[in-house]
Amino acid sequence: MALFQAFNISASGMTAERFRTDIIAENIANVNTTSTESGGPYRRKIVNFAERKVTPFSQYYATASQNPAIGNGVKVTSVKEDTETDFVKEYDPSNPDADADGYVSYPNVNTVTEMTNLIDSTRAYEANATAFDATKSMATTGLSIGCLLYTSPSPRDVE
Repeated sequence: MALFQAFNISASGMTAERFRTDIIAENIANVNTTSTESGGPYRRKIVNFAERKVTPFSQYYATASQNPAIGNGVKVTSVKEDTETDFVKEYDPSNPDADADGYVSYPNVNTVTEMTNLIDSTRAYEANATAFDATKSMATTGLSIGCLLYTSPSPRDVE
């Protein structure tokens, strides 16, 4: 694996997790939004990831000598609305968004679930940052060893 490819993999993970965190924050911010521009309450959004630049398994052995690294990081493939979870209905006939029976539909956002996902996203971001720092440390150490070997006098020069 090339050194800069390791940096790119960690950076793609941090970028994807930052985007996921933004979507989670949007979900939490709209926990009480009962009407949107499209009509109806806000729907929770879910971020989907996939591997970036996937090499099909059948091509792996043919290209292994040319491109030995298969992992290339992560990318955001889509942001979908959660249509499986039902809206929360509460009886409030005084609310302008109440239906004919007096019930208001609130978003399908569960704050506990969103906070759990936020913790998960934060930990994944931290793991990618740690991997990035470890790669940087290895590169720095390798460069300092190379400079030390290059600049140190040979035994013949000392005599």
